[in-house]
Amino acid sequence: MSRRRPETPFHDLQHFIAYPRVNELALSPDGKRLATIVSTLDAKKTRYANAVWELDPAGEAPARRVTRSAKGESGAAFDAEGNLYFVSARPDPDGDGDDPVAALWMVPAAGGEARLVISRPGGIQAVLTGRGGGVFVVAPLMPVAEHADDPEKADAEARKQRKEKKVAAILHTDAAVRYWDADLGPDAAHLFVLEDAPITEPSDEDADAADPADAEAATDPTLPRTVDAVAPKRLRLLTKGLGSHLSSHGLSVAPDGSFVLAGRTIPVALGDRLTSIVKVDVAEGTWTDLVAGVTGTDYTPGPVSPDGTRALVVYGRTGTATMAPSHELGLLDIASGIVSPIADAFDQWASPIAWYPAGDAVLLQADQDGRGPLFRLDVASGGVTQLTHDDAAYGGAAIAPDGTVYGARSSYAYPTEVVRIDGDSVTRLPNPVERPELPGTLVEVETTSADGVRIRGWLALPHGASPEKPAPLLLWIHGGPLGSWNAWSWRWTPWNMVAQGYAVLLPDPALSTGYGQDFIERGWGTWGDAPYTDLMAITDATEARDDIDSRKTIAMGGSFGGYMANWIAGHTDRFAAIVTHASLWALDQFGPTTDAPYYWAREMGGLVEGHSPHTSVGEIRTPMLVIHGDKDYRVPIGEGLRLWWELLSKSGLPADEKGQSPHRFLYFPDENHWILQPQHARVWYEVVLGFLGEHVHGRTPTLPATLGLRDAATP
Repeated sequence: MSRRRPETPFHDLQHFIAYPRVNELALSPDGKRLATIVSTLDAKKTRYANAVWELDPAGEAPARRVTRSAKGESGAAFDAEGNLYFVSARPDPDGDGDDPVAALWMVPAAGGEARLVISRPGGIQAVLTGRGGGVFVVAPLMPVAEHADDPEKADAEARKQRKEKKVAAILHTDAAVRYWDADLGPDAAHLFVLEDAPITEPSDEDADAADPADAEAATDPTLPRTVDAVAPKRLRLLTKGLGSHLSSHGLSVAPDGSFVLAGRTIPVALGDRLTSIVKVDVAEGTWTDLVAGVTGTDYTPGPVSPDGTRALVVYGRTGTATMAPSHELGLLDIASGIVSPIADAFDQWASPIAWYPAGDAVLLQADQDGRGPLFRLDVASGGVTQLTHDDAAYGGAAIAPDGTVYGARSSYAYPTEVVRIDGDSVTRLPNPVERPELPGTLVEVETTSADGVRIRGWLALPHGASPEKPAPLLLWIHGGPLGSWNAWSWRWTPWNMVAQGYAVLLPDPALSTGYGQDFIERGWGTWGDAPYTDLMAITDATEARDDIDSRKTIAMGGSFGGYMANWIAGHTDRFAAIVTHASLWALDQFGPTTDAPYYWAREMGGLVEGHSPHTSVGEIRTPMLVIHGDKDYRVPIGEGLRLWWELLSKSGLPADEKGQSPHRFLYFPDENHWILQPQHARVWYEVVLGFLGEHVHGRTPTLPATLGLRDAATP
């Protein structure tokens, strides 16, 4: 008798949401220390708390936890001396007990407890360092403080006034009002350098109030001091005059810390914007446009060469209604600001990560054929060589002084883990978290579209799927639309569905990255054409497998995937049920109300007229589960509300004899484009699985008790 296969974390949603998650990596400049952030469920099971862990680059010692706090940590970065910085809202053990904000903390290179480096009323958003020197932070600053003699003091006073007067109003002057799930303003992100605070003489009042013993301790060099004392620090503003136009994406510190490259957005007429690259001089505390904004071209700064004379940047054409954006690599001369094309023959959307120590090559990452390998770009020749050949996507990497590469990789076969790359060899280091056992296997599938183009995807099959026991198929469509099913996602994992017996198809249709520019152009401006037919073609091919039960196929997707789910609902009745999450429904409404209307205005012309799903609502014959979060500013809640109303009032699927619609609407008042709170993620999966089970297997859904419902039929 064969042993029953043990259940996996994906068979129990509580176990699933509690599984620890590895996130990112940071390498010390000497290459001897490697850090990552691990997220774990808190005691109340309502949020994830992050902690910094260290890994052994040699792969000999086990991973060890470095920080521990209820608030958690983020953004680990090593400075030139090996001190480990991070951002946390943990309380200061020497503080007064006030509710803390996100502050800058540091663990000394020699070890010991983390200590507070600097805190400010507006908090700190990120920390970055130069390999050879310099510690920088990104932090919000009120506009009134930007030009003050003491920006930090003026910022604190402005925040105090708004708080005391209970004023939340924000006055805007350009199109950027919201971003993902956050209201923009009144403060804006700025770049600061961390430096020693100047020594000042106490005032007469301070001297009178001071304890004589404290005064003696501060001036007598013969008195003992603690070895872990931290010299007082201050933040010096570097981006005065940039206002709200600093782009914190792609900030790149020169290796010696003497300057920083940053992106700048420039509002122009008709709500549009240009992008440029600025050089921030650290010593002078000034910035200048290095690469001027040009209509029709986007620029993003990349890593600076070891000698500080060049940088690898990303630039490209902005999209229009008929032409997709392009994504090119360029070599920026720091002295002249001239960008020269490089690696023209490399037809993937590559992201530069770091220069090799010799300054002759740059490490890249790019989506490719359902993976996300690392590549080596030879700067002299422009030639690109693939470094990694595993079925994985690399979400981050760093290079040690000896040229060894460390990466954070994942795939749909395992979550993020840290590895060492030596030549053609990839070694998994002892990580803080082991790979979870999967309830099935991952295979690759492909077909050919009507226009002769290869379409591929991943298929997650449950254990035991066979011709004798075929599995029902779930078509799961990725978002973006410029993206690929190639990296693990805890939010969009197929394995919870696989654990319940479904085979999950993860295809890359037209518009997906990793297949060249022409593959993107096939679907640009015509979302309902090639992307739709590609999805139907690969679904047909997968349903033809003898281990797939094609009688009750279902479909689902989020964001752009939700758009496609809505489009599918109005153009075929082949699916037993459809789940649409954070989805675009009425494109004439979506474009002007999203958080980035200037981007979508470039493409929406033809889409609004011929590719808006709402125009086919009367053709919908499939039960739909609509899911939306109220704090979603990328696809605003109006899309979900209008979709829900029009499904009830206009779709071709009538109510039953009790007047009950077969459609459902799962609404999250305090979630955004994703569902981030653990208890809500569990509800999301329970409701989705209940809806699928009802329409595939005829089961009465077992819904979460936390929804407070009398039974499944009475929402």
